[in-house]
Amino acid sequence: MLGKPRIEIGGIARAHGIRGEVVIFTHDPDSETLGAAEVVWVGGKQRKIEHARDTQRGWLVRLEGITTRNDAEALRGQTVEIDREALGLGDEDILLADLIGCAVKLVDGRPWGTIASVEADVQDRLVIHDGDLERLLPLVDEFVKDIDLEARVVTIDPPEGLPESKIVRR
Repeated sequence: MLGKPRIEIGGIARAHGIRGEVVIFTHDPDSETLGAAEVVWVGGKQRKIEHARDTQRGWLVRLEGITTRNDAEALRGQTVEIDREALGLGDEDILLADLIGCAVKLVDGRPWGTIASVEADVQDRLVIHDGDLERLLPLVDEFVKDIDLEARVVTIDPPEGLPESKIVRR
């Protein structure tokens, strides 16, 4: 198994109503994970999902043991994780979090840095550190030619003129 046994999928945004429901925002707005999950981890504590439904403003979720608005308010801001096995990933599926720490090399084999993070947005970007340089590379098939998670290597063919910036160390 790669990566951590639990994957952060979002967080508790706020309480909803007076009976202990919470609103959970997910990092992937199109994710249906909470609709199928039986258990999540909230702030590091395992919680059974009694009911979950998707809305335009996030998932409304009733968690076992959370019965009042005060209980729900106490969870505000906590991360929500799910067991990796519960995601039902196929052999070809890759989680963005698993790319962090992978070495990056060009198609000709030259080293090009290490993936420091992934910026998830309309277009996901790899944040690649190479010494004191930082590069942002769109995570698209045109530029990312191969991902070998077992070897922890990502092979790329970046476009000409990709902007670079100096890493500011504090």
